[in-house]
Amino acid sequence: MLLHIPGVLSAEEVARFRQALAEAPWADGRATVGPQGALVKHNEQLPADHPLARELGQRIVQRLSSHPQFVSAALPHRILPPLFNRYQGGGNYGLHVDGSVMAMGDGQRLRSDVSTTLFLCDPEDYEGGELVVMDTYGAHEVKLPAGDLILYPSTSLHKVEPVTRGARTCAFFWTQSLVRDDGQRAALYELDQTIQRLRARLGDSDEVLQLTGHYHNLLRRWAEL
Repeated sequence: MLLHIPGVLSAEEVARFRQALAEAPWADGRATVGPQGALVKHNEQLPADHPLARELGQRIVQRLSSHPQFVSAALPHRILPPLFNRYQGGGNYGLHVDGSVMAMGDGQRLRSDVSTTLFLCDPEDYEGGELVVMDTYGAHEVKLPAGDLILYPSTSLHKVEPVTRGARTCAFFWTQSLVRDDGQRAALYELDQTIQRLRARLGDSDEVLQLTGHYHNLLRRWAEL
């Protein structure tokens, strides 16, 4: 499931993030990938252990942990602390797939089920830099307004096109979902969104309550704890 969630951060929040990141000590992004990834990764990254990365990442996680649409779509069990990258001067990231298991930094590990990019620049701020996600329907180009995010299965091949003008700054992170299978997550998301729309129209009618029961029974069957 490829899903655009608008307005995760307000314009004021984005401005504060960008002001802080403008003065950050950016480093070569290849330091965080293996030999194969280093061949196609050409960007800058804020070191994960930098206090600013921790502070801003914590704000994002706090926001998303109570964001109804994100929770409905990702069904998060654990979220890797967000990282921050910047592309400029032709920077790009060639076609790749994200690692299946990520180190959390506290000795724990996380299975990457859902990949997320939170855009911190508006499309007119830079040229190029499209996130291209591949699936069975072809290639999908993503370039969202600042404050919006895209989530997609971590099993997807994807790339970032070269940035030829300006700079593209984003937060990115991975989620281990309660439900490993993307098809099952998508079915639960569609069912949950339908229930919410029906509840807004009909209240807790017998039909809405029955659908809610089906939702939780499916989640109970598919969830991994």
